[in-house]
Amino acid sequence: MKQFSFQQVKQAAILVPLLLPLLLKAQFDSLTNFRYYDKRGVNVFESPKQPVEEYNGLKVRVGAGFTQGFQSLSHANSADGKAPDNLYALSPGFTTAMANLNIDVQLAAGIRLNLTSYLSTRHHNETWVKGGYLQFDKLPFKGAFWDRLMKTVTIKVGHMEINYGDAHFRRSDGGQTLYNPFVENYILDAYSTEIGGEVYARKNGFFVMGGISNGMIKGKVDSLVATPVDGNIHKSPALYVKGGIDKSVDDLFRIRLSGSYYHDGSSGGNTLFSGDRAGSNYFMVMEKAGPGVTYASNAFSGRLNPGFSKKVDAIQLNGFIKIIGFEIFATYETARGRTAEEEATRRVEQFAFDGIYRFGYNENIFIGTRYNIVTVRLAGYTNNVTIDRAVMSVGWFLTRNILLKGEIVDQLYKDFPETDYRNGGKFNGYVIQAVVGF
Repeated sequence: MKQFSFQQVKQAAILVPLLLPLLLKAQFDSLTNFRYYDKRGVNVFESPKQPVEEYNGLKVRVGAGFTQGFQSLSHANSADGKAPDNLYALSPGFTTAMANLNIDVQLAAGIRLNLTSYLSTRHHNETWVKGGYLQFDKLPFKGAFWDRLMKTVTIKVGHMEINYGDAHFRRSDGGQTLYNPFVENYILDAYSTEIGGEVYARKNGFFVMGGISNGMIKGKVDSLVATPVDGNIHKSPALYVKGGIDKSVDDLFRIRLSGSYYHDGSSGGNTLFSGDRAGSNYFMVMEKAGPGVTYASNAFSGRLNPGFSKKVDAIQLNGFIKIIGFEIFATYETARGRTAEEEATRRVEQFAFDGIYRFGYNENIFIGTRYNIVTVRLAGYTNNVTIDRAVMSVGWFLTRNILLKGEIVDQLYKDFPETDYRNGGKFNGYVIQAVVGF
């Protein structure tokens, strides 16, 4: 049983009375330009751009995401059973349950606040704030110019999930796993919460976005430290852009094409490919056994982080097509970067293909397949290494808020040197998840 510290109890005692008046006024329906946390949010990318409703006072919407998994995975490598390269001992069992708390507030006409917290995740068992932002679909300025401008423009500012690529809209995020037709995210997981702002313009299905952020998962006022190979101690902001088209014909056909570019020339610790604070949904696969190995300290099992902490340039191209119940979502991604201890940049490349078929009443049942491959030159390595994954999934929405899904996965590690414990590595098996989102 989880033990709560005096400090946690004290914080709860302070927060509950402060939040109670808002919770009692909670409106458990939609807000303006809002992405639902249930089945209605599936295949939604950026929040909708709709006419701003008349403001009738403060509205608070409380939502949550809960996920409980059961895992039966096995793994091996070329040195399996030979010390010191033996792998963590696995057996079938339930994984750590994860939960998110979402608070969305309509502060004024066209002005919405979001605050998301991780109540419990694999990486952080304690409550941890993911981030929060303000979204402006209308500015509090009078005049026809501002009204015309904001009919197509949206502004977001805060500490938020940055809009690089489209894959992050379909990923699992702590307890919020309902959007993902699979159990786990990509091997190369481009996702980060950063402090900054984004400006969108959308019209007739076309969209563009420009953003600027601090390029790190948290605030940092420390000076950078020069290294023998990198004397640049200037902290640069991260700049990123996105553009594309999203067109549909009733419920019969939809196509969305987008491209994103992200640049950070000198960071104090860039986290574009290491920004997840919740952790992987494959527990302890391809992790070494030994002291200090825990679910939290080894939270990103099955993924790959290229380690571009000082400098990174990344491009992600996405295509989404839906014809009645058939969906295809494809991703091509390439990035180049390095750490502050490296002179030359390295490259990583990723390709992923999802095929989903949704059927039944209101498309409440789906089957899917995914193929994902990553090739990268890791720091200190002379050759590229490759990881590929094949997945088959099935899911059933019992209601729009309750999802039962499972998948069979097979992942291979190729071209790793004999000195790396992942040499000849592989894992396979199945994972089942029960999910609630509202």
